[in-house]
Amino acid sequence: MSSRDDFNTVVIGGGQAGLAAGYYLSQRKIDYVILDQHDQTGESWRRRWDSLRLFTPSQNNNLPGMKFPRPDLYFPSKDETAEFLDSYARYFSLPLKNGVRVEKLQQNESGYHITAGEDEYHTQNVIVATGAFHTPYIPEFSFALAPKIFQLHSKEYRNPVSIPAKQVLVVGAGNSGAEIAIELAKAGKKVWLAGRNVGRIPADKLGKLFKGKLYWWVLHRVITIHTPLGRRMKAIVLSHGNPLIRITRKDVLDAGVELSGRMLGVMAGKPKLEGGQVIEAEGVIWATGFHPDYQWIKLPVFDQHGHPRHERGVATEMPGLYFVGLHFQRGLTSSLLGGVGEDAKYICRQIR
Repeated sequence: MSSRDDFNTVVIGGGQAGLAAGYYLSQRKIDYVILDQHDQTGESWRRRWDSLRLFTPSQNNNLPGMKFPRPDLYFPSKDETAEFLDSYARYFSLPLKNGVRVEKLQQNESGYHITAGEDEYHTQNVIVATGAFHTPYIPEFSFALAPKIFQLHSKEYRNPVSIPAKQVLVVGAGNSGAEIAIELAKAGKKVWLAGRNVGRIPADKLGKLFKGKLYWWVLHRVITIHTPLGRRMKAIVLSHGNPLIRITRKDVLDAGVELSGRMLGVMAGKPKLEGGQVIEAEGVIWATGFHPDYQWIKLPVFDQHGHPRHERGVATEMPGLYFVGLHFQRGLTSSLLGGVGEDAKYICRQIR
Protein backbone atom coordinates (compact mmCIF):
# COMPACT_ATOMS: atom_id res chain seq x y z
CA MET A 1 0.00 0.00 0.00
CA SER A 2 1.51 3.32 -1.07
CA SER A 3 1.72 6.40 1.14
CA ARG A 4 2.65 10.04 0.80
CA ASP A 5 4.24 12.17 3.49
CA ASP A 6 5.12 15.87 3.54
CA PHE A 7 7.97 17.25 5.63
CA ASN A 8 9.93 20.45 5.83
CA THR A 9 13.15 18.40 5.57
CA VAL A 10 14.00 14.83 4.63
CA VAL A 11 17.36 13.36 5.64
CA ILE A 12 18.50 10.50 3.42
CA GLY A 13 20.90 8.19 5.26
CA GLY A 14 20.86 7.05 8.89
CA GLY A 15 24.57 6.74 9.64
CA GLN A 16 26.55 9.17 11.76
CA ALA A 17 26.01 12.03 9.30
CA GLY A 18 22.23 11.59 9.18
CA LEU A 19 21.92 11.15 12.94
CA ALA A 20 23.98 14.27 13.64
CA ALA A 21 21.80 16.24 11.23
CA GLY A 22 18.72 14.85 12.98
CA TYR A 23 20.02 16.06 16.34
CA TYR A 24 20.30 19.66 15.14
CA LEU A 25 17.01 19.57 13.25
CA SER A 26 15.33 18.43 16.46
CA GLN A 27 17.04 21.24 18.35
CA ARG A 28 15.54 23.72 15.91
CA LYS A 29 12.14 21.98 16.06
CA ILE A 30 12.03 21.47 12.31
CA ASP A 31 9.56 18.91 10.95
CA TYR A 32 11.70 16.16 9.42
CA VAL A 33 12.27 12.43 8.92
CA ILE A 34 15.40 10.30 8.45
CA LEU A 35 15.23 7.56 5.82
CA ASP A 36 17.74 4.71 6.09
CA GLN A 37 18.00 1.68 3.82
CA HIS A 38 19.31 -0.59 6.59
CA ASP A 39 16.97 -2.53 8.86
CA GLN A 40 19.00 -1.59 11.93
CA THR A 41 20.90 1.57 12.81
CA GLY A 42 24.66 1.04 12.56
CA GLU A 43 24.29 -1.89 10.15
CA SER A 44 26.96 -0.60 7.76
CA TRP A 45 29.50 -0.80 10.59
CA ARG A 46 28.45 -4.32 11.58
CA ARG A 47 29.20 -5.51 8.04
CA ARG A 48 32.86 -4.45 8.11
CA TRP A 49 35.70 -6.90 8.76
CA ASP A 50 35.71 -8.67 12.12
CA SER A 51 38.77 -7.09 13.74
CA LEU A 52 38.16 -3.52 12.50
CA ARG A 53 38.66 -0.78 15.05
CA LEU A 54 38.22 2.94 14.51
CA PHE A 55 41.33 4.87 13.56
CA THR A 56 40.47 7.52 16.16
CA PRO A 57 40.23 6.99 19.96
CA SER A 58 37.00 7.21 21.93
CA GLN A 59 37.36 10.83 23.04
CA ASN A 60 37.38 11.86 19.37
CA ASN A 61 34.31 9.82 18.40
CA ASN A 62 31.58 11.82 20.11
CA LEU A 63 28.38 12.83 18.35
CA PRO A 64 26.47 16.05 19.19
CA GLY A 65 24.99 15.74 22.67
CA MET A 66 26.54 12.36 23.52
CA LYS A 67 30.02 11.11 24.31
CA PHE A 68 31.29 7.78 23.06
CA PRO A 69 30.86 5.46 26.09
CA ARG A 70 34.42 4.12 26.29
CA PRO A 71 37.63 5.29 28.07
CA ASP A 72 39.94 7.85 26.49
CA LEU A 73 42.67 6.55 24.19
CA TYR A 74 40.62 3.39 23.53
CA PHE A 75 39.99 2.45 19.89
CA PRO A 76 36.41 1.14 19.60
CA SER A 77 35.49 -1.94 17.59
CA LYS A 78 33.07 -1.85 14.68
CA ASP A 79 30.32 -3.45 16.78
CA GLU A 80 30.80 -0.98 19.62
CA THR A 81 30.49 1.80 17.06
CA ALA A 82 27.31 0.34 15.63
CA GLU A 83 25.79 0.03 19.10
CA PHE A 84 26.71 3.65 19.85
CA LEU A 85 24.83 4.85 16.76
CA ASP A 86 21.81 2.72 17.61
CA SER A 87 21.78 3.99 21.20
CA TYR A 88 22.16 7.57 19.98
CA ALA A 89 19.11 7.35 17.72
CA ARG A 90 16.99 5.81 20.49
CA TYR A 91 18.16 8.20 23.22
CA PHE A 92 17.20 11.31 21.25
CA SER A 93 14.07 9.66 19.79
CA LEU A 94 15.11 10.64 16.28
CA PRO A 95 12.34 10.10 13.68
CA LEU A 96 14.17 7.34 11.87
CA LYS A 97 12.55 5.05 9.30
CA ASN A 98 14.65 1.93 8.74
CA GLY A 99 14.41 -0.35 5.74
CA VAL A 100 13.54 2.51 3.40
CA ARG A 101 15.64 2.57 0.24
CA VAL A 102 15.38 5.81 -1.71
CA GLU A 103 15.24 5.12 -5.41
CA LYS A 104 14.80 8.60 -6.84
CA LEU A 105 15.20 12.22 -5.80
CA GLN A 106 13.91 14.86 -8.18
CA GLN A 107 12.63 18.40 -8.12
CA ASN A 108 8.99 19.45 -8.44
CA GLU A 109 7.08 22.73 -8.39
CA SER A 110 7.06 23.01 -4.59
CA GLY A 111 10.44 21.54 -3.70
CA TYR A 112 11.59 17.93 -3.92
CA HIS A 113 9.92 14.60 -4.60
CA ILE A 114 11.41 11.40 -3.18
CA THR A 115 10.44 7.91 -4.32
CA ALA A 116 11.11 4.91 -2.07
CA GLY A 117 9.33 1.83 -3.37
CA GLU A 118 5.61 2.53 -3.23
CA ASP A 119 6.11 5.42 -0.81
CA GLU A 120 6.54 9.07 -1.73
CA TYR A 121 7.87 12.02 0.24
CA HIS A 122 7.48 15.69 -0.57
CA THR A 123 9.75 18.21 1.07
CA GLN A 124 11.23 21.68 0.79
CA ASN A 125 14.71 20.60 1.87
CA VAL A 126 16.79 17.46 1.44
CA ILE A 127 19.95 16.54 3.34
CA VAL A 128 21.85 13.77 1.57
CA ALA A 129 23.74 11.97 4.36
CA THR A 130 24.60 8.73 2.62
CA GLY A 131 28.27 9.13 3.48
CA ALA A 132 31.46 9.46 1.53
CA PHE A 133 31.86 5.83 0.46
CA HIS A 134 29.35 4.16 -1.84
CA THR A 135 30.37 1.80 -4.65
CA PRO A 136 33.56 -0.28 -4.25
CA TYR A 137 36.14 0.66 -6.87
CA ILE A 138 38.04 -2.14 -8.61
CA PRO A 139 40.27 -1.42 -11.64
CA GLU A 140 39.00 -2.70 -14.98
CA PHE A 141 42.13 -4.77 -15.56
CA SER A 142 41.01 -7.04 -12.71
CA PHE A 143 38.99 -8.95 -15.31
CA ALA A 144 42.25 -9.98 -17.00
CA LEU A 145 43.46 -11.88 -13.95
CA ALA A 146 43.41 -15.66 -14.28
CA PRO A 147 40.06 -17.18 -13.17
CA LYS A 148 41.86 -19.29 -10.56
CA ILE A 149 42.97 -16.14 -8.68
CA PHE A 150 40.60 -15.38 -5.81
CA GLN A 151 39.41 -11.74 -5.76
CA LEU A 152 37.34 -9.54 -3.48
CA HIS A 153 37.06 -5.91 -2.41
CA SER A 154 38.03 -4.90 1.11
CA LYS A 155 34.36 -4.13 1.78
CA GLU A 156 33.67 -7.88 1.60
CA TYR A 157 36.68 -8.95 3.65
CA ARG A 158 35.86 -10.47 7.07
CA ASN A 159 38.89 -12.35 8.45
CA PRO A 160 41.89 -14.47 7.32
CA VAL A 161 39.91 -17.70 7.62
CA SER A 162 37.55 -16.47 4.90
CA ILE A 163 40.45 -16.10 2.44
CA PRO A 164 41.26 -19.46 0.77
CA ALA A 165 44.47 -18.19 -0.85
CA LYS A 166 47.81 -18.70 0.91
CA GLN A 167 49.65 -16.09 -1.17
CA VAL A 168 47.73 -12.80 -1.22
CA LEU A 169 48.29 -9.47 -2.90
CA VAL A 170 46.57 -6.54 -1.18
CA VAL A 171 46.21 -3.62 -3.58
CA GLY A 172 45.98 -0.22 -1.90
CA ALA A 173 48.33 0.87 0.89
CA GLY A 174 45.98 3.12 2.86
CA ASN A 175 44.69 2.37 6.35
CA SER A 176 42.35 -0.47 5.36
CA GLY A 177 44.83 -2.16 3.02
CA ALA A 178 47.69 -1.92 5.50
CA GLU A 179 45.68 -3.33 8.42
CA ILE A 180 44.26 -6.18 6.35
CA ALA A 181 47.74 -7.03 5.04
CA ILE A 182 49.12 -7.17 8.59
CA GLU A 183 46.28 -9.40 9.77
CA LEU A 184 46.74 -11.82 6.88
CA ALA A 185 50.51 -11.99 7.41
CA LYS A 186 50.10 -12.70 11.13
CA ALA A 187 47.75 -15.54 10.17
CA GLY A 188 50.63 -17.20 8.29
CA LYS A 189 49.90 -16.09 4.73
CA LYS A 190 52.45 -14.74 2.27
CA VAL A 191 51.35 -11.15 1.67
CA TRP A 192 52.36 -8.37 -0.70
CA LEU A 193 51.03 -4.82 -0.22
CA ALA A 194 50.95 -2.82 -3.44
CA GLY A 195 50.48 0.94 -3.50
CA ARG A 196 52.13 4.30 -3.14
CA ASN A 197 53.25 5.63 0.22
CA VAL A 198 50.24 7.69 1.36
CA GLY A 199 52.15 9.35 4.19
CA ARG A 200 51.24 9.27 7.84
CA ILE A 201 49.78 11.38 10.62
CA PRO A 202 51.85 10.61 13.78
CA ALA A 203 48.98 9.51 15.99
CA ASP A 204 51.35 7.51 18.20
CA LYS A 205 53.13 10.72 19.25
CA LEU A 206 50.63 13.55 18.90
CA GLY A 207 47.81 11.24 19.91
CA LYS A 208 49.07 10.90 23.48
CA LEU A 209 50.00 14.53 24.15
CA PHE A 210 47.51 16.29 26.42
CA LYS A 211 45.32 13.16 26.29
CA GLY A 212 45.01 13.45 22.53
CA LYS A 213 43.62 16.99 22.54
CA LEU A 214 46.50 18.43 20.50
CA TYR A 215 46.26 15.62 17.97
CA TRP A 216 42.52 16.14 17.45
CA TRP A 217 42.94 19.92 17.29
CA VAL A 218 45.41 19.51 14.41
CA LEU A 219 43.11 17.10 12.54
CA HIS A 220 39.90 19.02 13.20
CA ARG A 221 41.01 22.67 13.19
CA VAL A 222 44.19 22.84 11.13
CA ILE A 223 43.66 20.35 8.29
CA THR A 224 40.60 22.10 6.81
CA ILE A 225 39.63 23.92 3.63
CA HIS A 226 40.30 27.20 5.47
CA THR A 227 44.08 26.70 5.83
CA PRO A 228 46.86 26.37 3.22
CA LEU A 229 47.98 23.09 4.82
CA GLY A 230 44.42 21.76 4.74
CA ARG A 231 43.91 22.67 1.10
CA ARG A 232 47.13 20.92 0.15
CA MET A 233 46.13 17.89 2.20
CA LYS A 234 42.69 17.85 0.55
CA ALA A 235 44.25 17.61 -2.91
CA ILE A 236 46.44 14.72 -1.76
CA VAL A 237 43.69 12.87 0.10
CA LEU A 238 41.12 13.11 -2.70
CA SER A 239 43.59 11.82 -5.28
CA HIS A 240 45.69 9.34 -3.27
CA GLY A 241 43.70 8.40 -0.17
CA ASN A 242 43.97 9.13 3.54
CA PRO A 243 47.37 8.98 5.26
CA LEU A 244 48.09 6.18 7.70
CA ILE A 245 47.00 7.02 11.23
CA ARG A 246 47.36 4.23 13.77
CA ILE A 247 50.05 2.13 12.09
CA THR A 248 53.27 2.78 10.19
CA ARG A 249 54.86 1.22 7.14
CA LYS A 250 57.45 -0.22 9.55
CA ASP A 251 54.60 -2.04 11.30
CA VAL A 252 53.66 -3.51 7.95
CA LEU A 253 57.22 -4.67 7.30
CA ASP A 254 57.61 -6.04 10.83
CA ALA A 255 54.53 -8.21 10.28
CA GLY A 256 56.29 -9.87 7.36
CA VAL A 257 54.41 -8.09 4.58
CA GLU A 258 56.40 -7.33 1.42
CA LEU A 259 55.89 -3.71 0.35
CA SER A 260 55.86 -3.02 -3.37
CA GLY A 261 54.94 -0.33 -5.87
CA ARG A 262 51.55 0.13 -7.44
CA MET A 263 49.81 -2.55 -9.45
CA LEU A 264 49.87 -1.38 -13.06
CA GLY A 265 48.05 -4.19 -14.82
CA VAL A 266 48.09 -7.89 -15.66
CA MET A 267 50.64 -10.03 -17.48
CA ALA A 268 49.80 -13.59 -18.49
CA GLY A 269 46.91 -13.57 -16.03
CA LYS A 270 49.09 -12.48 -13.09
CA PRO A 271 49.34 -9.13 -11.25
CA LYS A 272 52.02 -6.85 -12.69
CA LEU A 273 53.55 -4.20 -10.44
CA GLU A 274 55.75 -1.17 -10.98
CA GLY A 275 59.21 -2.11 -12.14
CA GLY A 276 57.85 -5.04 -14.12
CA GLN A 277 57.52 -7.38 -11.13
CA VAL A 278 54.96 -10.14 -11.70
CA ILE A 279 53.37 -11.60 -8.53
CA GLU A 280 52.58 -15.29 -8.11
CA ALA A 281 49.52 -14.48 -6.01
CA GLU A 282 46.69 -16.93 -5.44
CA GLY A 283 44.35 -14.15 -4.33
CA VAL A 284 43.91 -10.39 -4.63
CA ILE A 285 42.16 -8.12 -2.14
CA TRP A 286 41.27 -4.74 -3.60
CA ALA A 287 41.64 -2.07 -0.91
CA THR A 288 41.22 0.52 -3.64
CA GLY A 289 38.53 2.67 -2.13
CA PHE A 290 35.10 3.68 -3.35
CA HIS A 291 33.42 5.73 -6.02
CA PRO A 292 30.45 8.03 -5.37
CA ASP A 293 27.11 6.64 -6.54
CA TYR A 294 24.41 9.28 -6.82
CA GLN A 295 22.55 7.83 -9.80
CA TRP A 296 19.31 8.04 -7.81
CA ILE A 297 19.63 11.84 -7.61
CA LYS A 298 18.03 13.14 -10.79
CA LEU A 299 19.36 16.68 -10.41
CA PRO A 300 22.11 18.59 -12.29
CA VAL A 301 24.41 19.06 -9.29
CA PHE A 302 27.42 16.85 -10.06
CA ASP A 303 30.78 17.44 -11.72
CA GLN A 304 32.40 15.27 -14.39
CA HIS A 305 33.72 12.90 -11.71
CA GLY A 306 30.31 12.35 -10.12
CA HIS A 307 31.01 14.50 -7.06
CA PRO A 308 28.44 17.06 -5.90
CA ARG A 309 29.18 20.72 -6.56
CA HIS A 310 28.84 22.39 -3.18
CA GLU A 311 30.20 24.93 -0.72
CA ARG A 312 30.59 23.33 2.71
CA GLY A 313 27.78 20.94 1.84
CA VAL A 314 25.36 23.49 0.38
CA ALA A 315 24.54 22.60 -3.23
CA THR A 316 25.64 25.59 -5.26
CA GLU A 317 22.96 25.34 -7.95
CA MET A 318 19.99 23.76 -6.19
CA PRO A 319 18.37 25.69 -3.31
CA GLY A 320 17.21 23.42 -0.51
CA LEU A 321 19.64 20.59 -1.30
CA TYR A 322 22.43 19.84 1.18
CA PHE A 323 25.09 17.21 1.84
CA VAL A 324 26.61 16.01 5.12
CA GLY A 325 29.40 13.48 5.63
CA LEU A 326 31.28 14.14 2.40
CA HIS A 327 34.99 13.37 2.30
CA PHE A 328 36.81 16.60 3.22
CA GLN A 329 33.55 18.58 3.22
CA ARG A 330 35.07 21.02 5.70
CA GLY A 331 38.22 19.17 6.61
CA LEU A 332 39.91 15.85 7.18
CA THR A 333 37.45 14.92 9.97
CA SER A 334 34.25 15.66 8.00
CA SER A 335 33.46 12.01 7.36
CA LEU A 336 34.51 10.85 10.85
CA LEU A 337 32.29 10.32 13.88
CA GLY A 338 33.83 13.15 15.86
CA GLY A 339 33.96 15.62 12.97
CA VAL A 340 30.63 15.21 11.20
CA GLY A 341 28.70 17.11 13.89
CA GLU A 342 30.21 20.47 12.99
CA ASP A 343 29.22 20.08 9.34
CA ALA A 344 25.72 18.92 10.34
CA LYS A 345 25.29 21.96 12.60
CA TYR A 346 26.34 24.32 9.81
CA ILE A 347 23.96 22.73 7.30
CA CYS A 348 20.98 22.73 9.65
CA ARG A 349 21.51 26.44 10.29
CA GLN A 350 20.98 27.06 6.58
CA ILE A 351 17.53 25.47 6.61
CA ARG A 352 14.44 27.64 7.06
